[in-house]
Amino acid sequence: MYQREELCAKITEIYPEIGQCGIDIDVTFDAEKNAWVVDLIKDSHELKHFLDIPQADDCMDGHQCVSLGLEIAQLRKNIEGKQF
Repeated sequence: MYQREELCAKITEIYPEIGQCGIDIDVTFDAEKNAWVVDLIKDSHELKHFLDIPQADDCMDGHQCVSLGLEIAQLRKNIEGKQF
């Protein structure tokens, strides 16, 4: 198992736009849901995304976290005022 700091660093490595657009990111483990919680915050916008263990493992192996990537894209659109 990896530490939250390692998963957070890997997510920002895979999705460098998180840092570029100034989104604050926090990663914690929710034992009740047995999943990682990725919390993205920018100004008044906040997004919580649950990564189950297999998805988090894929991220740690350097693969795209597709569902997280879609959530990040949506958050960026909300911030820029370009909602679907």
